[in-house]
Amino acid sequence: MTLSARAPFTPEVAKGAVPIVLAACLAASPASAVIGPSADGAALSPVVVMVLQRSGAAAGFCSGIVVGRRTVLTAAHCVPAGADLRVHYRDEAGKPVLLPVADVVRNPGYRADAVRARQRSIDLAVVRLPADLPARFRSATLGTMAATRLGARFRIAGYGVTREGDGRSSGQLRVGEIAARGPLSSLLLWAKGAEGQGGACTGDSGGPVLDAEADTVEAMTLWSAGSGKAKCGDLTQAIWLGPYRSWLDGLTKP
Repeated sequence: MTLSARAPFTPEVAKGAVPIVLAACLAASPASAVIGPSADGAALSPVVVMVLQRSGAAAGFCSGIVVGRRTVLTAAHCVPAGADLRVHYRDEAGKPVLLPVADVVRNPGYRADAVRARQRSIDLAVVRLPADLPARFRSATLGTMAATRLGARFRIAGYGVTREGDGRSSGQLRVGEIAARGPLSSLLLWAKGAEGQGGACTGDSGGPVLDAEADTVEAMTLWSAGSGKAKCGDLTQAIWLGPYRSWLDGLTKP
């Protein structure tokens, strides 16, 4: 969704998916909020925030994973060079907070032109803040997984839309369950909604994919796809974090 640059920079106007570049050379729709049957994700609010961006007349948002007192992990396509960026959450009174961004470190393997150039791209970025997040936030526990089996279950969380095309349904942290499907890869996780569950939709890019039983973040959502004109609901793609732990730890550890 494109918005007037004159509109206030708030989550209420920063609706819609940010145009994305995939971690593999596949054309698909931007990853969005958990669509379909899902549950309230309040228990994960200490480790998941929103990342807002505005560039020219366009504005959008993604989800982000807290990985340090001043650092948030998100998809590199969510924080394009030159964009006006903010990290957003609601305080304990429910009032919106917009934090400025000090700088952004994109993975050296990220390529903004990956789809056009048909090159692999590591779609990861660390957003650094000028001050600590409030004490109620904590660093997510990152896993080391880089492979799985067909049908393996994971939980997906994000602030994206829960009803496709309805920006008013975004902004609430939701959790759904997904199951791994083919092709199996050491770079990417492809998944579909588990029985009776939904998948990623607009605004979920940058959100965590967690172990089904523990709060360990094994991957990060990148994009989603659906059948026909649908942009989400059938397929969720995420990038494994295990292979990039050394890079992440070097940016997040004191």
